[in-house]
Amino acid sequence: MSGEAGAVERPVYRQGDDYDHAMPYDPSAFPPFAVTVDLVVLTVRKDALCSLVVRRGEPPYQGRWALPGGFVRDDEGLEAAASRELAEETGLRSQAAEGHRGGAHLEQLATYGAPQRDPRMRVVSVAYLVLAPDLPSPVAGGDARSARWAPSDALLDASEGLGRDAEQQAPLAFDHGQILQDGVERARSKIEYSSLATAFCPPEFTVGELRRVYEAVWGVALDPRNFHRKVTGTPGFLVPTGGTTTRQGGRPAQLFRTGEATVLNPPMLRPEA
Repeated sequence: MSGEAGAVERPVYRQGDDYDHAMPYDPSAFPPFAVTVDLVVLTVRKDALCSLVVRRGEPPYQGRWALPGGFVRDDEGLEAAASRELAEETGLRSQAAEGHRGGAHLEQLATYGAPQRDPRMRVVSVAYLVLAPDLPSPVAGGDARSARWAPSDALLDASEGLGRDAEQQAPLAFDHGQILQDGVERARSKIEYSSLATAFCPPEFTVGELRRVYEAVWGVALDPRNFHRKVTGTPGFLVPTGGTTTRQGGRPAQLFRTGEATVLNPPMLRPEA
């Protein structure tokens, strides 16, 4: 204790040590920086997990592929900026913009703020993960020269120097390879225990179509019977619509929609690839 002989006085933290409210605030004392949003837009096309990339039309990294995104405007919040960029790049509206009645799934992924990540100036990026059913070919907007869907694995291989795709010779611009890797891993992890995989499906889908989403995201083949038992074993996870479809060929398959249950219990653990 402080009153005892030989005791060591410990410093006491005071808020004023960091923020002296008696002193006037001087913005020029702090370095300026910008805030951007970057989008990891994932969909399943031809049974493969694909990511939206745009070819940059302006420096820096002119001509390189990058994730879609842009600077946050003075009068908008982060989610509003992400929703705006999503609409501009894909024509999609997020669930937040639609009041959760349809729209693409959008969630904040992570923040990236390495000092040298953008050669123009100090830029902090807030990344968002976007999931949607099979989407049409994209149309480039803003400063993008072109846009395309690319297999996520090919993009990640290029970022690690393993690219074999002639269209994807160089890694993604900026630190977008790391952002994409984090987004893909988020999707792969969350579909183990949540209803996130249904965001890749149309409003009505079959168990077989949902299984192919899992197979595309995880990159493995799953046993159809075990998968059917697991996803239909959680009450309220999938709800029968009363309809059937033959769009997969063969016998009519039962149609389902996403139920109110958001947690898959027990979880569907990702098998080793």
